[in-house]
Amino acid sequence: MKLLIVVHHHFDLWNVPAWFPEKLRTDFPLLEVSHRTNYDGVEEYLRDAEILFAFSLRPEQFGFAQKLRWIHAPTAAVHQLLFPELVKSNVVITNAHEVHGPVVAEHVIALIFALAKKIPQAARLQEKRVWGQDAIWKDAPRPREVAGATLGLIGLGSIGRRVARMAAALGMRVIALREHPENERPEGVAAVYAPAQLNDVLSQSDYVVVAAPLTESTRALMNADRLRAMRPDAYLINVGRGPQVDDAALANALRNRLIAGAALDVFEHEPLPANSPLWELENLLITPHTAGLTEKLWQRHYALFSENLRRYLAGEPLLFVVDKKKGY
Repeated sequence: MKLLIVVHHHFDLWNVPAWFPEKLRTDFPLLEVSHRTNYDGVEEYLRDAEILFAFSLRPEQFGFAQKLRWIHAPTAAVHQLLFPELVKSNVVITNAHEVHGPVVAEHVIALIFALAKKIPQAARLQEKRVWGQDAIWKDAPRPREVAGATLGLIGLGSIGRRVARMAAALGMRVIALREHPENERPEGVAAVYAPAQLNDVLSQSDYVVVAAPLTESTRALMNADRLRAMRPDAYLINVGRGPQVDDAALANALRNRLIAGAALDVFEHEPLPANSPLWELENLLITPHTAGLTEKLWQRHYALFSENLRRYLAGEPLLFVVDKKKGY
């Protein structure tokens, strides 16, 4: 049985470390493991691969993979794999949302505190050697307490569930939006709403956190109308996917103080172009897609993937299987 690992990314952390395939060969000696650091000539390797570990695969490459039965994506998002040929096939897709969820949830909490305590403003004043106590207090909205605030979660997946528990432990009231509100309510969530009730969630929330998968229904979800439904003293945080927020509408809302501010970790175009108007907005905190960064990343990947590999070889159900029709 052959496993093909092929990952190529300009950001070093996203690339598979050398120890990863070596440990797989040691722990699964009957498995033939091929590791490629780019897609050059990958078609020859795909011909005999039964398992693929990769971020992406093009339709023409998939045509060579006649023996392929399982693709594992070391990402939470899998929209890049959901072309018609693969969706209609019997190939199973699993993802790594449980790898990234705990780390991204910590980042969300950090952003909430940064916005509530006006840390970005303090950092800018520090660079100018300005003692800005008076300025920070007088520039609305003023520094506030996190306890007692309402957090509106869009999405209750791996990230959302962890954010809910952490936020509730801080004394926040957590409300959430998800596709099936009738399902069991996760720990820390006070109320769950259906997608049609999004404006109800937005109008109640001091902090709105987008942590949903990218689907046709969530693309440009936070548009001008949705931003107007938010409270003028509320903050928007996006750790989901860049296309879920309308950048132009957000820039307008921030520039005209229709909402208090925002924090974005993901963008439709990455790296964010130097000429993007988002850079100029003082009430926007930008983190460069760093919410999921951790020195433990590949140890987490190995723990998840090796357990699923053990299950696959034993004929047991896999964990974190993607519904290819839903897209997550």
